[in-house]
Amino acid sequence: MEPEHATPAPPAPPSASALPARSAEVARALAAAGVPGQVRRLDRSARTAAEAAEALRCDIGAIANSLVFLSGDEPVLVLTSGRHRVDTTALAARWGRPELRRATPEQVREATGQAIGGVAPVGHPRPLPTVVDEALTGHARIWAAAGTPHTVFPTTAGELLWLTGGRLLPVGPRAASEPA
Repeated sequence: MEPEHATPAPPAPPSASALPARSAEVARALAAAGVPGQVRRLDRSARTAAEAAEALRCDIGAIANSLVFLSGDEPVLVLTSGRHRVDTTALAARWGRPELRRATPEQVREATGQAIGGVAPVGHPRPLPTVVDEALTGHARIWAAAGTPHTVFPTTAGELLWLTGGRLLPVGPRAASEPA
């Protein structure tokens, strides 16, 4: 019998055939890349970072939100810590891109094949230019959505950079020492 104060382990990964189609696609992409983290189905929604952190019993900063923006007419992906919001003006300047604006739910689905609240960093019809929030490097293990609001997978900031070919940048407000 476990002590009352023990933190329950995250849910065990289901077999690939038991996963929703979008999550199975993410699982295949992870396996093809040789990433050891397996897709896990949650009993409750992880549509928001707060819901995911509660379901996984982890720090909200260890949740990697997958947010789709448009830079000009090009969809881009920002993987940000659940602890804070993206400063689109500061990030566009750091990234050397035109203005970033939030994609509509329809544009997100078109770019990723996935719905808002379950967008994974991988498993899209084509790779997207990606930024990985440098705040995610402060966590040994982070959790990312796996194609639906009820599926996630464990990973690291390094794996996300490698999987997406992304660029590590701060996504929050511009620091006083940064040029305007």
